[in-house]
Amino acid sequence: MRCPFCGNPDSQVKDSRPNEEGSAIRRRRACLSCGQRFTTVERVHLRDLIVVKADGRRAPFEREKLARSIRIALRKRPVPDTRIEQIVTGLVRQLEAVGETEVSSARIGELAMDVLRDVDTVGYVRFASVYRDFTEAKDFSEILTSMDGSPLEIGEQGLDHKP
Repeated sequence: MRCPFCGNPDSQVKDSRPNEEGSAIRRRRACLSCGQRFTTVERVHLRDLIVVKADGRRAPFEREKLARSIRIALRKRPVPDTRIEQIVTGLVRQLEAVGETEVSSARIGELAMDVLRDVDTVGYVRFASVYRDFTEAKDFSEILTSMDGSPLEIGEQGLDHKP
């Protein structure tokens, strides 16, 4: 593993521990040249996934990009980082289990929203607002209505349930 500090290609593993319920290995390493320590994480990688964007472009799937989106949606929410990693790992496994090498960005977004709906409703609404490109307050009202079935009205004081 190349040292991120000096670029030396040789490092020594000092400690290895499983994390994320055994789906990854965390390794503490020391550079043999500069002596700096750093951490790497190894995960099982079944196949290379290609994301097909809405405009038809194709790009390699980036686990970290999905994780970052979910972290942003769950920022300042009572969801621990370990749970976020479990969510991302579960989503990646679902995508890899389908057996196809190409997956649409829409499918990834829908899978993430399904999980977030069950984990944290505020995080779900935040993610949906970006994923579905909300442009007006009524977009929030519509998604909130779809969550619990009762119509919502946006007034001067915020969201109010209609009787």
